[in-house]
Amino acid sequence: MGDYKFAKDKLAEVLSSLGDYQVFAPTPAGDVVRFLEVKDPAAVTLESANSTVPPKELMFPETETLFKYRLGDTGLDPSVPDASARRLVFGIRPCDAMAYTIVDNLFSWDFTDPYYLNRRENTTLVGFACGDPCANCFCPSMGGAPASEKGLDALMFDLGDTFYVKTLTDKGDAFAKAAGLDAAGDAESKAAEKQAEEALGKVKRSIDTAGIPEKLPSLYDHPFWEQFSDRCLSCGICTFLCPTCHCFDIQDEAEAFNARRARMWDTCMFAEYTVHTSGHNPRPTRKERTRNRISHKYSYFPEKFDVIACVGCGRCINNCPVNIDLLDILEKSKQAEGKEAKTA
Repeated sequence: MGDYKFAKDKLAEVLSSLGDYQVFAPTPAGDVVRFLEVKDPAAVTLESANSTVPPKELMFPETETLFKYRLGDTGLDPSVPDASARRLVFGIRPCDAMAYTIVDNLFSWDFTDPYYLNRRENTTLVGFACGDPCANCFCPSMGGAPASEKGLDALMFDLGDTFYVKTLTDKGDAFAKAAGLDAAGDAESKAAEKQAEEALGKVKRSIDTAGIPEKLPSLYDHPFWEQFSDRCLSCGICTFLCPTCHCFDIQDEAEAFNARRARMWDTCMFAEYTVHTSGHNPRPTRKERTRNRISHKYSYFPEKFDVIACVGCGRCINNCPVNIDLLDILEKSKQAEGKEAKTA
């Protein structure tokens, strides 16, 4: 693997040189920043601390067609992504790249999902280290860091007038070659190491997760959930903007005789998410839904996959319209007196 660099004022030129890839990068879209396909390299922004909308939609789209069919026929027309296509995500933050490694567990678990996994296989991830973490970032508590290399093919640092690029995989080297990057030296490498160390010291929030996965089941009926759920609006922002939340619904849609089966994002914070055909809802209030969201990320998921389904990006805290703070919930869960865990 190698060390490369390019002048900051050559960013648009570098992006334009990647014609063999379908390139996605953080781009302003109205009042938010999200990862969009690069049509105009000059529109790409690396100024935002993190995109408003996580790039999970590049592997797990908000809505996607699984297959098409015609009513009355027995044939199906699958819409599986081309595994040989070349895609590149440019400027992804380390926390969002780490999120992919967590969600991978689900989509390659009891069934290997070709829709998600084909996209993962054909995508190169070029990360962008955080020099100034957001106020609510707590990635080190989740095993990450502002310059974490987990899940990345290359990691880029802003060194002022220059971007330093450290390649980590063969995919990363292929990107550097395609972009025609210049070789970097010890000066750039040491400057990046210093920046990474300083950025780690700028992370102000943290949570000691030790014991939380084991403690949460004992709080199943605890009234402390009401402290947070009483003001929850069930808007779903915390889940839709979470890079590891992966709930989805599957529906069949038809127009005349042409139909499709589609998968689309859903959220456990919506009342109808758990409504049974009988009309019964095992999570009838916001209290049960808040409990499930936290327990899933911090207890159920780690019990099954040995990793907490959170990367400490802080989006759920930053964007909650009623200021519900995830770290506050977790700290209070540690203080609460638990009972014997329910088995159902």
